[in-house]
Amino acid sequence: MSKIIRTEPNPVLSKAVEYHGFVFTQGMVARDLSLDVTGQTKDILAQFDELLEEHGTEKTRILQAQIWLKNIDDRGALNEVWSAWLPENGAPARACVEAKMADPRMLVEIMLITTK
Repeated sequence: MSKIIRTEPNPVLSKAVEYHGFVFTQGMVARDLSLDVTGQTKDILAQFDELLEEHGTEKTRILQAQIWLKNIDDRGALNEVWSAWLPENGAPARACVEAKMADPRMLVEIMLITTK
């Protein structure tokens, strides 16, 4: 039986779950919710750089991304930061939708699936 590694688990969720060489992340939000959508996106992507490194992988190995925006009109600002962060020709399969967020200060939330 393969080992399942859970990073920072709590009663509700784990920050990431690793299984069979795949890393499934939680929906990540910015640490500073006073930032605009550009700032929140940059913070989230920096958190992913740290988390993926912790699991022995990095952004060239992203397979899928799910993105929730408080306001879909912010998609252009998100895409600008997102595209600059991704490696050339390394865009994953992706969904990006408008959603009611758990905290009204949250402007963006991103969840990734990567491989090692």
